[in-house]
Amino acid sequence: MTTARRSAERAGHGGEGSARRPSGRGQKRVTIADVARASGASVATVSRVINQVGTVAPDLADRVREAIADLGYRPNAAAQGLARGRSGTLGVLVPDLANQYFHDIIKALSAVARSNGSRVLVMDSNEDPAAERDLAEDLIRYADGLLLCSPRMPRADLIALTGRDTPVLVTNRQEPGLGLRAITVDFFRGVLALCGHLAQLGHRDVVYVAGPGGAWAHHERMRALAAAEDFGLRVRTVDAGSTADDGYAAADAALGTGASAVMAYNDFVALGLLARFAELGVRVPDDVSLTGFDEIDMARFSAPPLTTVAIPRGRLGQAAGAALLRLMAGEDDIEGESIPVDLHVRSSTGAPP
Repeated sequence: MTTARRSAERAGHGGEGSARRPSGRGQKRVTIADVARASGASVATVSRVINQVGTVAPDLADRVREAIADLGYRPNAAAQGLARGRSGTLGVLVPDLANQYFHDIIKALSAVARSNGSRVLVMDSNEDPAAERDLAEDLIRYADGLLLCSPRMPRADLIALTGRDTPVLVTNRQEPGLGLRAITVDFFRGVLALCGHLAQLGHRDVVYVAGPGGAWAHHERMRALAAAEDFGLRVRTVDAGSTADDGYAAADAALGTGASAVMAYNDFVALGLLARFAELGVRVPDDVSLTGFDEIDMARFSAPPLTTVAIPRGRLGQAAGAALLRLMAGEDDIEGESIPVDLHVRSSTGAPP
């Protein structure tokens, strides 16, 4: 019998001071006071041992740890964070939680956080750049590090946030002169790959159904499309957004350009376009070719399956999680990383009519 267990038995016989481990419904939850009684230490001493702050005599610390193990005591994570001056929480702000793209990033990042004993707190700006700064400030109150996923906020707001003491990491946003710590996706090469594919099929007239104007990913696509003349392509643009509804609403305007191929901002927009094309009797790819971007699960199962650019979202989330944890640990030599992409050719693209 350990010293802690003998002390626990002396502390009581099943009443409030009992050190018996709770065994079911109705049993009293073991508290830090129970651990203190069982180990013969003060509550303050037990707290120092749990939170690894201050100095405690080795034999007394051993008794406290024995009591914790014997009683099955589980420290309150929030209280530990307060005692240590940190919460162990990663704050994440995304534009749209309904978008599988961000969902997959968060899932991968959460796995990295869990393996490090950390937690993740997520907020959604609902594609509202004006709301991002306030939401980010809220996250900073509760988190030790902040990840901004594809932020659309103005440059001035980004400067204000990155100037705080809380480490900030950004995905899919670069601002010259700011020195942002960023993990990005190579959207530029992805769009160039689509342009090359369409050009090889014989297309010369293409319309781009554009994404959110404040998205860095959209501007990277536009930068790549500006180089499309090298492939012999003429590219026009129709404003849309990032959802299937946005694609559906932009379909008539896209067809009105007379282009033989339509490049959607992402797969959701492409699926919206595809639904409207079907209503209008427009055949894909016989009448018009269609491409997406991101490679969401539904891209393979649409009718026809979408030609798209696959982004390794799991790798992006893992890289972002690992980099942010390093920043939170005080490392300052975090280099940016650009995640490569792959073109997946399916039956939504073909030769022009």
